[in-house]
Amino acid sequence: MKNKFAGKFIVLDGPDGCGKTTQSELLTKWLENSGVKTASFRDPGGTAVGEQIRQILLNPEHAAMSERAELLLYMAARAQLWKEKISPALEMGKCVVLDRWLSSTCAYQGYAGGLGIENVIKLATDCLERVWPDLTIVLDIDLDVSARRLSSTPDRMEQKGKTYHAKVRDGFLKLARGRENFTIVNVSGSIEAVGEKVIETVNKKF
Repeated sequence: MKNKFAGKFIVLDGPDGCGKTTQSELLTKWLENSGVKTASFRDPGGTAVGEQIRQILLNPEHAAMSERAELLLYMAARAQLWKEKISPALEMGKCVVLDRWLSSTCAYQGYAGGLGIENVIKLATDCLERVWPDLTIVLDIDLDVSARRLSSTPDRMEQKGKTYHAKVRDGFLKLARGRENFTIVNVSGSIEAVGEKVIETVNKKF
C-alpha cells in the first residue's frame, strides 16, 4: 500500500453539495489507516494566502465579482497551494488528497461562466507547474438533492441560480467523459456506500 500510493495526487471534485469534503476526509482516513503517508488540503485554501483569497471569493458581499476575476483568484490560490504545500508533500512521497482543483474552475468559470473549458486549461498551463492530478474523481449528484444539502446561509458561489448550477454539473460531466485519469462516481446512497465506491475507484486506478 505504501509503495502503491506514494507520491500520488488525488482530487475529489463535483458540484456544491456533492459531499466531496466528507469523502476527501474519509479517503484520507482510509489511506492513513492503511499505513500510507498522506496530506490533505482544500482548494482554494490550505495556505495563509489561499485562505484569504477563499474568503474574498465566497463572501456574498462580493456579488459583483466577474467570472474573469473569479478565474484569476482561484488560479492564484492554486499556484500558492502547489508551491507551499502540494509539491513538498509529493516530493516527500506522500499521497496528496485534495478537495477541488482545476476541474472546478473548468466546470464553474469555464463552462457555467462561459469563459470556455479550453481557455481555463490554457491559463492553467501557463500558471501552474502541474495541471492535472493522477486521478480526479467527480462526484455526480442530482441537483435537487444537492440543493437540500447546502447551508441555510449559502456562500457567494452557492447563491448563484439553479440554471448556473445545472451548467456546473454538465461542465463536470463534459470534462470527465473521455478524459484520461478522470472517473465519475454517482453519490446516490449513504455516505459509507459512496465512500466504498471512492476507495474501490482509487484501488482500481493504482
